[in-house]
Amino acid sequence: MSEPIIKLNNITKHFHTRSQTIRAVENINMDVYKGDFVAVVGPSGCGKSTIIRMINDIIQPTVGDIFIKQKRMKGKKTVKELIKNMGFIFQQPNLFPWLTVRQNVALPLKVFGYSGQKWEDSIDQLLKIFELDKYADSYPIEISGGMVQKVGVIRAMVHDPEILLMDEPFGALDEITREQLNLELLDVWKKTKKTIIFITHDIKEAVLLASKVCVMGTNPGRIISEVDIDLPRPRSLDIVTDEKFIHYETKITELIGDVELSKIK
Repeated sequence: MSEPIIKLNNITKHFHTRSQTIRAVENINMDVYKGDFVAVVGPSGCGKSTIIRMINDIIQPTVGDIFIKQKRMKGKKTVKELIKNMGFIFQQPNLFPWLTVRQNVALPLKVFGYSGQKWEDSIDQLLKIFELDKYADSYPIEISGGMVQKVGVIRAMVHDPEILLMDEPFGALDEITREQLNLELLDVWKKTKKTIIFITHDIKEAVLLASKVCVMGTNPGRIISEVDIDLPRPRSLDIVTDEKFIHYETKITELIGDVELSKIK
C-alpha cells in the first residue's frame, strides 16, 4: 500500500487558561490516503474542528507530528509549501461583501502569487461546475445562502490543491440545500479525485459522503472507532433507505451514544 498523503502521529492538543488545562484532543492517530473521502463525526466538544485546524496549521499540536505527503509540518518554509496543497472550507464562508463572486474566488490565487490564463480558466471551470457562472459578477448579498457556501468551496479549490479540509461546511443550511450541495460535492470529488477530510455532526451526511468515518469521543477528544463505508458509487439520496446504509448509520449512532452514556456517573 502507498504511503498516506496525511498522517497524524500521536497528536495531542492542550489549551491552557489561567485556571486550568483543557485537554482538547489526545493521542490522535489517523492515516488518510490519496483520493480518500474521510468523514469525522462525534459529540459537540470532542475536538473535530481542532484536528482539522492542526492539519491546516491554524493551530499547532502540543505533542505529536503531522505529515503531509511524507513531509513533517515543521518550519515556516516547509509549512508554507505544504499549505499550498490544501484548501480549507469553514463553517461560514466569510466572503468579502465588497468583492464580486469572481473576485472572492480569486483571493487564494493572489495570496499564493498565481496569475495567468491557466488560473483564470480554473475560476471559469469551477464556477461552471457549481452552476455559478451566471453570478460571477454578483455580490454576496445578491445571491442565496447555498450559493454563498458554494463560493466558499470554489475559493478553497481554485488553486488546485490535492487536499480539501471541510469543517461542517453545510451545517448552517436547510436540509434540502444541504442535500443538494452534498450531491454536488460527491460529483466534484469523483471528477477531481481530491483527498477530502469532512467534519460533520450529521451521521447520515457522513455515511452518504465518506469512504471511511472516524468516530470521536470526548473528555478528552479521541478517535474511538473507524468505520469503513462499503457502499456503491455514485451515490444518490435514494441510498439512505438501503439496508446497508441504515446499518452503518445505526452502528455509528450507537458508538456515539455509548460515548455519551459513559459520561454519566
